[in-house]
Amino acid sequence: MLRTIVVSELHRLRTLLLTQSHPSIPISRRSSTSQFPTLADAANCDEEPPYSDIPRPRKNKKERKPYPTPMKLLIKRAKKEKQLRLAHPCRLLDKPPDNGLLVPELVPVARRVYLARESLLFGVSKLLQAIPLKRCSHCFEVHVGSEGHEIRTCSGPGSGLRNATHVWRNGGVRDAIYFPSCFHLVDRVGRPRVVHDERHSVGRVPAIVELCIQAGLDIDKFPTKRRTRPVYSFEGRIVDFESVTGNDELGACQNVDAKYVVKFDERAKLGERTVLADSDDASDGARRLKVEDGLDLKELGTVTLDLWNEMVSGTKELMEKYKVHTCGYCPEVQVGPKGHKVRMCKASKHQSRDGLHAWQEATIDDLIGPNYVWHVRDLNKPALYNNLKRYYGKAPAVVELCTQAGAAVPDQYKSMMRLDVVLPDRDEFDLAA
Repeated sequence: MLRTIVVSELHRLRTLLLTQSHPSIPISRRSSTSQFPTLADAANCDEEPPYSDIPRPRKNKKERKPYPTPMKLLIKRAKKEKQLRLAHPCRLLDKPPDNGLLVPELVPVARRVYLARESLLFGVSKLLQAIPLKRCSHCFEVHVGSEGHEIRTCSGPGSGLRNATHVWRNGGVRDAIYFPSCFHLVDRVGRPRVVHDERHSVGRVPAIVELCIQAGLDIDKFPTKRRTRPVYSFEGRIVDFESVTGNDELGACQNVDAKYVVKFDERAKLGERTVLADSDDASDGARRLKVEDGLDLKELGTVTLDLWNEMVSGTKELMEKYKVHTCGYCPEVQVGPKGHKVRMCKASKHQSRDGLHAWQEATIDDLIGPNYVWHVRDLNKPALYNNLKRYYGKAPAVVELCTQAGAAVPDQYKSMMRLDVVLPDRDEFDLAA
């Protein structure tokens, strides 16, 4: 009897101590909704940008890239399109750009993206004259600074003999930012695919430039067909009943509203600023890079970073309407309604596909190669240490280059660069948690 009383008393004291140290939280619906904010409250209040960790390479490159859109949603869309095609075998497509017409509100965006890209390349070339950039001779690793880092992440030939240590050499503009190329489509609706026999006759252009061309930009070197009437879909196939006249030629800027189409000549090259000076759609950053030869390094980095953000945001806006495809196993990109049929894939499982690409929806990183680099807080300090790599952050090479020039770090990259992490010294790495 006494033992039972003692055990019950000890249980009561234990419950009391746990209650005092960890107060209970009411779990009723009424109390939970009154204490915790809802999604509507979170949307109304100003919050910090979402946390983004450093990008990590795929562990197994033989596996397919993850789908940006869930597979269930893709299957649902395909079933809906099939039902619509069976219900209406012959129908007029009314939504641009699927019907062959342009999206009028996105044509100025295409101009700004093209101009921002040209100005960005010029700004990066000027920054590289003051801030050195290194690239590994055996892999694609890039580092901003006069001395390469000591982080052993090399995966190139002979990396096992060097303990994955990089061999650094001087880099250039293409190492800081990479624009993959794709086939140019003269008629993106009538002939959306490039077959294997046309791989040498069809020209290639940077994918971001091809996206701007399909969105309304007109370049004499890359003619494209502009329609004045929407096309028809006959059992899933595109049929164009538009009469071919003498004025409807390739390269002519014909559209439902011709004032939306801008024309650039071949002067739009790297380092040449005449197009940027004459165009009314040039951004403030492009105009500031135009004639100010006495621009200091900090202001040059700030303007270049603004051009980077403008190009990325504009490209994302264009990709919401105009389709861009990438191979699920290799970096090949194709802008248009469908991917090409050129048998040039050499990645995993290409034998089963007869060299054809496994096309899927592309992301912004597939269209603009950011080349993520390790963030260096002070260029005057020793190189980054391999044993402290978990404390270092990363950023796109252009962003790192601009921040080293003195530009303010954008909010969306602060968490990725790990600016809130205190870096231990080299002799403290075994003492840090």
